Amino acid sequence: MKRFSLTALLGSVALAACSVAKDAASPSETETTEQTAPTPADTLTSGEITEADLRLRVSTLASDDFLGRAPATRGGEMASEWIAEEMQRIGLEPGYGDSYFQPVSLLEVTLDTDASRFEIFDDGAPMGVQFLEDVVYWTKRNEERVEIADSELVFVGYGVVAPEYGWDDYASVDVTGKTVVMLVNDPGYANPGSGLFNGNAMTYYGRWTYKYEEAARQGAAGVILIHQTAPASYGWQVVSNSWTGAQLHLAREPGEGRFAGVESWVSEDMARRLFEASDLDFDALTEAAALAGFEAVPMTGLTASADIRSFSRTKDSRNVVGIVPGSTAPDEYVLYTGHWDHLGFRLTTGDEDGIYNGAVDNATGTAAILEVGEAFLANPPERSVMILAVTAEESGLLGSAYYAENPIIPFNQTVAGINIDAMLPIGRTRDVVVVGHGASELEDILTEEAAAQDRYIVPDLNPEAGYFYRSDHISLAKKGVPMLYADGGFDHRENGSEFGASIAEEFRANRYHGEADEYSRDWDMTGMTEDTQLLYNVGARIANSSDWPNWYEGNEFRALRDEQLAGN
Repeated sequence: MKRFSLTALLGSVALAACSVAKDAASPSETETTEQTAPTPADTLTSGEITEADLRLRVSTLASDDFLGRAPATRGGEMASEWIAEEMQRIGLEPGYGDSYFQPVSLLEVTLDTDASRFEIFDDGAPMGVQFLEDVVYWTKRNEERVEIADSELVFVGYGVVAPEYGWDDYASVDVTGKTVVMLVNDPGYANPGSGLFNGNAMTYYGRWTYKYEEAARQGAAGVILIHQTAPASYGWQVVSNSWTGAQLHLAREPGEGRFAGVESWVSEDMARRLFEASDLDFDALTEAAALAGFEAVPMTGLTASADIRSFSRTKDSRNVVGIVPGSTAPDEYVLYTGHWDHLGFRLTTGDEDGIYNGAVDNATGTAAILEVGEAFLANPPERSVMILAVTAEESGLLGSAYYAENPIIPFNQTVAGINIDAMLPIGRTRDVVVVGHGASELEDILTEEAAAQDRYIVPDLNPEAGYFYRSDHISLAKKGVPMLYADGGFDHRENGSEFGASIAEEFRANRYHGEADEYSRDWDMTGMTEDTQLLYNVGARIANSSDWPNWYEGNEFRALRDEQLAGN
């Protein structure tokens, strides 16, 4: 997911991308068999980072030829093929053995809403929970049918186990076979001045992904996550739209992986009904859950039962990987990531083409990492550089998650990484936004390199929304690798902050994840070019040194990284 330097503006649509847009369609064989991919750039690009190079690559990747670049479709196959051919043309070495492609197998699971049911019982009487209105539910298990019966409900606060913060919401309870009910975000959000967690800035423990994972580790049969608009940073409509229909996951065999039988969201109104039925004070327990020493509370009399029927099929996609070999430390790597996929297209009647071109999101980032790779080839680094264009970000960061589970380079040889996602054509700005500000020593290098461009660093404007955990870099961060996620800001060098913010707002309102996200020759790409140069400079500093930047002390990933590097 991305924030395009507009973290305060994305609002409800900035949910971590967990499914393809509901009106987006995959190309059918009959529609695409005659579609041919563009050849690699006919106009030679240079070893310098230039606006002309970026325009060429963005316009190609965002063209109709690639049919919206949906993973596991003909358009996605053509787009990834073009990226690989472009890597080969400029001289990057294949990054996956003798191939540029790291295969990524995906599992598409669709809930059979007619045959499935989910109900909560109050002393044996059904409460009448309504799908979409009160609850959205699914299973991640690769099984045609998953059932839970008479599973007791337990309120576990924020559902967090965080040793570095001295926090364990499961310490006082065994939830094996039970259904856990929990709040979104983390205790720091509720008590920003308390010193808990990272204050108002969301940590990874506040993300829904973590909460479902932790509940499964604890042996829960079901998970109910309470939706509240402010701490989630998006409304119920986003939940009901994004977690329904076909959902993509990394492929796995039946029985493989550890997941609760049922995962779900409930609306706040439904949650209040549950608490009232169990003679519990929702507001009082919400406050208590954010205080140290909170203990889980059984929701006496309430049980959950579910019968989940799903259709599933596997699909094949791929990450695209190129390498610039290091001259003196070739076994140490600096990583650049950007996702090449977008939402595909929808069938239309009339004059609309129905293609979600994804020019900003993320033809820009893919073009930028190719540009960075070409610049490193012209200025060979001491350490190696990996250019990793990942698939299926829009389906839940799946390509980067696959790489994180199947790394080509061991993490203790991966020095650091930089993620580039959705660069807006605002023009040159004085500020540089760091998403997840205060995370790692990479920010110190960025600050110095930005100053050399007469620029300054600012944190994202909405840290409680947790945008740091919504793009591909988080997949590597969770494995300990320090990752930087930064982009140009709002403070336009000539026209000021209101001008920059207005461009960002226009994109959010009219183009984000829509057919209007198209490339235009009228784009002001001077800022995009300067930002790409900046991020190249940061990586070059690391690639031409022996330094190993780390997470700051107290960061949730610091202990993992320290352990990782202990044997180096």
